[in-house]
Amino acid sequence: MPTAIILGSGTSNGVPMAGFRYSRDYLANPKNHRTRAALLLEGPAGNVLVDCPPELRLQLTREEIYSLESVIITHTHADHVMGMDDLRSFCILQRSDMPVLTLEEHQAAIRRIYPYAFPPKPEGIEVPQFDFVPFADHVRMGGMELDLFVVMHGSMPVIGLRSGGFAYVTDVSYIPPEAEAKLQGLDTLVLDAVRLKPHPNHFNLEQALAKIEEFRPKKTYLTHLSHDYDHDKTNATLPPGVELAYDGLRIDF
Repeated sequence: MPTAIILGSGTSNGVPMAGFRYSRDYLANPKNHRTRAALLLEGPAGNVLVDCPPELRLQLTREEIYSLESVIITHTHADHVMGMDDLRSFCILQRSDMPVLTLEEHQAAIRRIYPYAFPPKPEGIEVPQFDFVPFADHVRMGGMELDLFVVMHGSMPVIGLRSGGFAYVTDVSYIPPEAEAKLQGLDTLVLDAVRLKPHPNHFNLEQALAKIEEFRPKKTYLTHLSHDYDHDKTNATLPPGVELAYDGLRIDF
């Protein structure tokens, strides 16, 4: 059975945020410590990584991930791509380029940030090597069938995904009808709910809960979370079947 691992459940600042003072009670709960948002899908034939935040090396070593078949980059904001250099160790150990699936409009940004990750490879230097995979509505990765779709994060298109009864939608402010059609009949939905007050480029808690009421998945985990959320206190206020995600959460699907 495939497993989804929430590598990181935090927003772009991470939690605790640098320079901010927190109460001892807040910091005492390990589920209030959130690295930047990322997902790993453990499939029957390989592991598929979704996004590469700055803490990627720490996330993968924490979860004892020793191989990657491929990577999906949902979009190219810093908190989702600035850990891509950590893919170099997998390229070295697996002796192969890393397949990276993203939207065509995001490829230029990755090439700009990581020009050394594309041919020609510098002689005598170990660097990551990326091989772009074209976006498609349906792909097979890690022995899993993945349905991909596009949602909007402000004006930026972002990839969402579904495999079986599991779906993951991070960084979203609008879900087009064609994407909503792929979010029906879910067992588990992982959905952006960045903070309590409205945000121009993300769902806040109220908007996320409205979508959950519309889609009616059996279980929902909220992710890309700011420090607005005190894990245990917030969970006590959420509707049945809705909880906050946390780093290291494992979901079988």
